[in-house]
Amino acid sequence: IDDSKAYGLQDALSTCQNTPTLRQPKIAECDSMAEKNPIANIVSHMDETSEDADHRLQKMKGAVKTLLECIGEDPNREGLINTPLEDVTNNAIFHEGHNEMVIVKDIEIHSLCEHHLVPFTGKMHIGYIPSGAVIGLSKLPRIAEMFSRRLQIQERLTEQVAQALMDILDPQGTVVVMESSHLCMVMRGVEKTGSSTVTSCVLGCFKENYEIRTEFFSLI
Repeated sequence: IDDSKAYGLQDALSTCQNTPTLRQPKIAECDSMAEKNPIANIVSHMDETSEDADHRLQKMKGAVKTLLECIGEDPNREGLINTPLEDVTNNAIFHEGHNEMVIVKDIEIHSLCEHHLVPFTGKMHIGYIPSGAVIGLSKLPRIAEMFSRRLQIQERLTEQVAQALMDILDPQGTVVVMESSHLCMVMRGVEKTGSSTVTSCVLGCFKENYEIRTEFFSLI
C-alpha cells in the first residue's frame, strides 16, 4: 500500500472514531416514558358498578354542557336542554314494544389474535328478540367493533358481543355467529389458506328453544 492510500485510510479511521454515536435511553428513562403514556392508564368500564357508571355519565354530560357554553350557546334553552344526555347515549335505545327477531348480518370484523399477534378477519351475524326495548341497528356493529379492537380470541369475542346485548337490552335472547380466517393458521403453522373458523354463542330463548334457534340460522 502506498503512502497516499495509507494516509487516506488513517484519516477515515480518525473521522469514524470522532463521530458521536446515538445515545441509547437508559432503562429508567424508558420506564419513566411508559408511565407517562396515557394508553397505559386506560381503565376498563366493563366491571364498574351502576353508581360508577352514573357518575361517569354525569361527568360526560357536564363536559358537553361546558363545551356548549364555551361556543356561546345556552345549554338550558329549548332545543339544547337534552343535548348532553343525547350526545352520550345517542338515543340508541327505543321502547317500541317490538318482540320479533332482529338480525344484522355480514358485519365485517378485524381483530388481532392474542396468542400470535397476527390478524384474524371475518364476518359476524348478530340477532336478538326484544322484550320491549330495541337498539339502533348501527349500534350492533359498533358493539362488535368495540370488542374486536383489542387483543382477542374469536371464542371470547363472540361471547362478549352476545353478553353485552343481554346486559344492555335485557332481551328474551341473543345469538351471535362469527366466521373468520386466522392468519396464524394461514401464514404459519399448518398453513391452511382455505380454512375458516366458526363460533357461536346462544343465550336466553335461543338456547332454550330449538325452533327459534333454527329460524335464526335459516335467515343468515
